[in-house]
Amino acid sequence: MPELPEVEAARRAIEDNCLGKKINRVLIADDNKVIDGISPSDFQNSILGKTIVSARRKGKNLWLELDSPPFPSFQFGMAGAIYIKGVAVTKYKRSAVKDSEEWPSKYSKFFVELDDGLELSFTDKRRFAKVRLLENPVSVRPISELGPDALLEPITVDEFAKSLAKKKITIKPLLLDQGFISGIGNWIADEVLYQARIHPLQTASSLSKEQCEALHTSIKEVIEKAVEVDAESSQFPSNWIFHAREEKPGKAFVDGLSPVHYNVSKPPTLGRRLISSLLVEGQQLMSQSCRNSLGKMRRKQRRLNRLKGVQNQKKTMKKKNWRKKMIVINRRIKNLKVVVRSLH
Repeated sequence: MPELPEVEAARRAIEDNCLGKKINRVLIADDNKVIDGISPSDFQNSILGKTIVSARRKGKNLWLELDSPPFPSFQFGMAGAIYIKGVAVTKYKRSAVKDSEEWPSKYSKFFVELDDGLELSFTDKRRFAKVRLLENPVSVRPISELGPDALLEPITVDEFAKSLAKKKITIKPLLLDQGFISGIGNWIADEVLYQARIHPLQTASSLSKEQCEALHTSIKEVIEKAVEVDAESSQFPSNWIFHAREEKPGKAFVDGLSPVHYNVSKPPTLGRRLISSLLVEGQQLMSQSCRNSLGKMRRKQRRLNRLKGVQNQKKTMKKKNWRKKMIVINRRIKNLKVVVRSLH
């Protein structure tokens, strides 16, 4: 899933290759699940002939500033990606379009040809992205609801610690909350927590001053390094847990240790889906509150198991009752047969 470094790599590619160029041709997909709130024809007519002035980003959102509004805005979702023909832009597994495929790709949702012949496309294989045309992207959802950008708007250690002290939820779901800090997704959250040696289930308010400082530092260092290499994962440091994400359990090692995959429930504000996470020895629950959180999850699982057991017992009882009734009926039939024979 594209996170801050991948979206920033796309923004820089546009900045390096497309600024100051006029849009000569536009193709917008007829897909109202991705193209949000406007018809393809109105979208095309609104940007045709305009010049790209800048490319801007906040969190995982990107938008193009033209010489006059409205501006195209891109929320990348799970598999959104920017492609510029003839220009290398970071590709990631879920969204990669092969060079041998047709151009523009059949997954293209937004395509423009510039006045020098350069062609740019936004693709989305899984259709969870959103492409909008907005008068002022920063003043409306989702960008208006985002917290400070993890790269462009860093907060101080003290501000970070004070903010964490007010949060009673576990640390990983908090890091994924885009209203808290924007740009951090699943792989970055796993990485920064591992580098800070903090367990993903530890309650945010229970973090010590030293842990807050370590986490603040790891967020800065991980994001800056990923952005420095344009989110090219092959250039990530060898001691990053990222390299173990796609490996089968027992097949990958980080610092000589084998990561463990597990799930953490998301808080209500982030939905009910489970977050896959990675845990390596050394990331330990540091307080009683963390153990309580884990205990609650285990008790909930036991209750569910008991409920399933009760349901299975009910099914078994129904079968037993049915068998008893059949035995009684068979006995009555036999008795009736005896009576009938005696009458003859």
